[in-house]
Amino acid sequence: MKRIGLYFITITVVTALSGLVYADTFDLVSPGGNLKATISVTDRITWTIQSGDLIIISPSVIAMDTSQGTLGVSPETEGQSRNSSAEVVHPVVPEKRKEILDKYNALTLTFKQGYDLQFRAYDDGMAYRFVTRFDGELIVKSERLEFNFAADHAIYFPREDSLITHQEREYFYQPLSKIPAEQFSSIPALVDIANGPKVILSESDLYDYPGFYLQGTASPALKTTFPNYVLEESMRSDRDPVVEKRADFIAKTTGHRSFPWRVVGVAQKDADLINSQIIWKLARPCQIKDTSWIKPGKVAWDWYNANNIFGVDFPAGVNTETYKYYIDFASQHGIEYIILDEGWYQLGDLLKLNPDMDVPGLFKYAQEKNVGIILWVVWKTLDNQLKPALDLFAQWGCKGIKVDFMQRDDQAIVNYYEKIAREAADRKMLVDFHGAYKPAGLRRAYPNVITREGVKGAENNKWCDLVTPDHNLTLPFIRMFAGPMDYTPGAMVNAQKKNFNAVFDRPMSQGTRCHQLGMYVVFESPLQMLCDSPTQYYRDPDCMKFLGPVPSVWDDTVVLDAKVGDFVAIARRNGNDWYIGAMTDWTPREKVLDLAFLNSGKFSALIFQDGVNAARYASDYKMLEQVVSPADKLTIKLAPGGGWVARLTPVQE
Repeated sequence: MKRIGLYFITITVVTALSGLVYADTFDLVSPGGNLKATISVTDRITWTIQSGDLIIISPSVIAMDTSQGTLGVSPETEGQSRNSSAEVVHPVVPEKRKEILDKYNALTLTFKQGYDLQFRAYDDGMAYRFVTRFDGELIVKSERLEFNFAADHAIYFPREDSLITHQEREYFYQPLSKIPAEQFSSIPALVDIANGPKVILSESDLYDYPGFYLQGTASPALKTTFPNYVLEESMRSDRDPVVEKRADFIAKTTGHRSFPWRVVGVAQKDADLINSQIIWKLARPCQIKDTSWIKPGKVAWDWYNANNIFGVDFPAGVNTETYKYYIDFASQHGIEYIILDEGWYQLGDLLKLNPDMDVPGLFKYAQEKNVGIILWVVWKTLDNQLKPALDLFAQWGCKGIKVDFMQRDDQAIVNYYEKIAREAADRKMLVDFHGAYKPAGLRRAYPNVITREGVKGAENNKWCDLVTPDHNLTLPFIRMFAGPMDYTPGAMVNAQKKNFNAVFDRPMSQGTRCHQLGMYVVFESPLQMLCDSPTQYYRDPDCMKFLGPVPSVWDDTVVLDAKVGDFVAIARRNGNDWYIGAMTDWTPREKVLDLAFLNSGKFSALIFQDGVNAARYASDYKMLEQVVSPADKLTIKLAPGGGWVARLTPVQE
């Protein structure tokens, strides 16, 4: 990280309370003055959040039941300190922009019982966390984390059925009061305040602690639940974890530590959900000394398309010749990586290779072609063989690992993520977590954790019809708020609603071809997949004029138009080139895009738009070129489930 002195301001005021409660209320206002938190300390601790005159969160209890007593019950305030910061930081992997202004006001309350509560106020959200100062081990029995809303708002609720979950969910839109007490969800979850801001609930800086889930109360309030500490587990197969026994507590940790931030994001307009980087800002700084080797990029993926290459003189499948074909495709189009997904090793033993695969030979071939290889692995097999397997991968020249099927976020699995991130970083490998919980700050501490799943993405096209354009238009506002998502776009077989069928080994997507292209600008993933068969891409060289050059990280982001679940248009800059991506739900739309963000100069625009027949044949599109300037406004038309993309390159005058 770099600090730019002109932008770094910290003011700290400390008040000693001499054993007396100086006041039973403490106010904390965001830098722009639009948000205020009021913390009340009496026989318990509560906080309230308001936006202007609107109460968002009514008094909600903050407490933690531990082996050192219940923090937040009968608290004795010992002191308070305040500070304000405005620091420009440069992320190792710039998902949205290469400079992030980390501007906030902060309050720390110190309590005689051996703990602090830290609060931060940003213009786009509020957060708090516990910090404990106990010697030795600390058992956390439970945490009282609740969100009492001032009215019965609607919520986009990603329902879960079990704490064994890969967190690939739909968002059910319903009033808070209609969520029964036995129903719970993963996070982030988005609360929709009528005629007011949107409120999104999540967490950051999650380490050595379980993730939390939201639980209904049949009222305008949400409480939380946590997966308890695992005492005994078994595996049904190489990838199916079975928790046999849990403890009556949620975490066993050190007594001197900070706990995860509890985050309430507040978006005055829908676009603010896409622009927010509060989860990243609240996470620990980078834990890796040398990050120069971390290279984002795109990757050709095999599993979605079932290795369906054709027009070749060898049998397609999980074999050496097929993967040479993938490598040749990636090399020809400047695609940085390919993945060897399931099948390259004999399941259960990473050191036993598929006899049809010359894996070391493929690494040599890829190196000659300037293409990196990422290896898919099942998490438990990797855990069992961690050092010998990773050492062998490093010997081959492996650039990263795709770790799959964890499906939990209890304390042990959260710790597993960090162990893998650290061990991979020691060998200069990227990590892509699949079968994973949502991002919660690890990517800042370990930027080699380049992306993760935890999203109902394109692979679901193989077995269900739930990945609709409507679903796709919720993701940039809710799941992406937490961090990058490995949705795996790029489907070249596209269908309108009435034409769609889920076919496991010949998948198609819902929505138009340009809807898929739009994802490369709208969806953030520094390791962005091309999910379809290289043969399909070879057959459409025009699409590759966009998919080849499009980057996976950005210097700047401008949200042009956005409405949750309906429509989004985003402009992003990489170097001197701008890219614009737009997507709609099943409703056809006509929109006007103002190009004033270009500031100056002229640009050659390579445009892909839905074809005139895209409403009946979803793969129909039109490519055109024109010169544009900041004075222009482009009228775009989107078919049902449609999209629109453009690459804007400066014109030399």
